[in-house]
Amino acid sequence: MKIRVDEVKKKRVDLNEEEPAAHYPNLVEMEQAGECSFIAPVHTELSAVWEYDHVRAAGKVNTAAKLTCSRCLAEYEIPVSSDFTIFYTQSSGEQLDEEVELSDEDLISVSFQGDEINFDFEIAEQVMMEIPFKPLCSEDCKGLCTECGADLNQGDCGCDRGTVNLKMSALKKLSIDK
Repeated sequence: MKIRVDEVKKKRVDLNEEEPAAHYPNLVEMEQAGECSFIAPVHTELSAVWEYDHVRAAGKVNTAAKLTCSRCLAEYEIPVSSDFTIFYTQSSGEQLDEEVELSDEDLISVSFQGDEINFDFEIAEQVMMEIPFKPLCSEDCKGLCTECGADLNQGDCGCDRGTVNLKMSALKKLSIDK
């Protein structure tokens, strides 16, 4: 998804686009790494306006993903949605060598060069930030039995999980002086 900056300087530009997740290299990397699989195209609605010396792009990204629960290994689907605002400023090409403190606006700011802005990286970034780092099918997921591997969400398996693991029993004798 691209816009020409001179068009935005004249009037507000509204864009509405739907692309498969394979269009975004970062999302392809997530799928290849086994983090998730995208089961719906990435739908983006975006409005861009010229303000003072920058372009303000505000929009919404929607898709759906299939994840694997990190506790019980069950696959489940989630909707992925993110509202965002990003400020695009013309890059002067100079590099800063000193440390500078960033304002809140700097944290949601991106520089661009030339007369076009390509939103693809930021769209993919918005989707990536909504994918949970440790996916859970539900907050109260009980996971798998450490003895037999049964899914404890389906019911108790009957294993005695209260026994002490002999590998760690030496730590019971450890005392730490304060």
